[in-house]
Amino acid sequence: MNATELHNDAIVIDGLICSKWERALFEDMAKGGLTAANCTLSFWDNFEETVRNIVEMNGLIEESSDLLLKVRTTEDIYKAKREGKTGIMMGFQNAHAFEDQVGYVQVFKDLGVGIVQMCYNTQNLVGTGCYERDGGLSGFGHEIVAEMNRVGMLCDLSHVGSNTSKEVIDASKQRVAYSHCLPTGLKEHPRNRTDEELKYIADKGGFVGVTMFTPFLAAGVNATIDDYVDALYYIYNIVGEDAIGIGTDFTQGHSHEFFEYLTHDKGYARRLTRFGEIVNPLGIRTVGEFPNITEALLRKGFTERQVRKIMGENWVDLLKDVWGA
Repeated sequence: MNATELHNDAIVIDGLICSKWERALFEDMAKGGLTAANCTLSFWDNFEETVRNIVEMNGLIEESSDLLLKVRTTEDIYKAKREGKTGIMMGFQNAHAFEDQVGYVQVFKDLGVGIVQMCYNTQNLVGTGCYERDGGLSGFGHEIVAEMNRVGMLCDLSHVGSNTSKEVIDASKQRVAYSHCLPTGLKEHPRNRTDEELKYIADKGGFVGVTMFTPFLAAGVNATIDDYVDALYYIYNIVGEDAIGIGTDFTQGHSHEFFEYLTHDKGYARRLTRFGEIVNPLGIRTVGEFPNITEALLRKGFTERQVRKIMGENWVDLLKDVWGA
């Protein structure tokens, strides 16, 4: 089976996209052969604002029902594959939307939210992000983790501080994930993870999605798809073939203002970081070029079976474990 045939036959999942939600993007998802994607609907939005974002996404899914299908279960992912559509998995990059109400976890699960990152870069009521001194998982945070476990919602640790991440891994009775990260072993960055952290989450049954966000790659804006696959291979050698997948962090269609929002605490307060130029690696500039990842993985020497796992099957297994059959 050649790369094109394999890509077309495989379950293809992007574990993190925070692009501009519009028809042009959905068409590009179809072009890229995406079976499903974890789509960010909340950063520092409060409960009410996040509900409005979900309402808006529900409308977009309805308007583009020829291309999209809302995902609540892993069976919905298989259904999207059968129907040639892209499954929209609703996710948050911050637990801020839960405010101080444990009961809101169930509310959002009922609305279709299946993946929530515990913190986004800085402190919230749950714990601490990766850009400040890490006080670990709070007492309230322990309650949130337990409730997310109960309702079947994946705990994401991508932008979470090291101490808080470890304490979530230890506290959770379900598998957890870094949905989109890169290794410190290839570039020192507050958003990247050490070999020890990567091994720890994998040893505890967790999962690592590998991002291609160029500020975190060694070659920066000069990176190519082969640099991305090299980073993926680096993590693969630490966590193994069953605990790894794709989490691009695509920000397609967004303006400069969006990145200013992301790089300031709460979206408006102190500056946390500067990304510089935002450009994805050559060969995977857009979601529509997703088949190039399959080709690059094969070129790197991964077997067809390993490519299927990395491109999506491992994500499905993880979500099946957390969400339930």
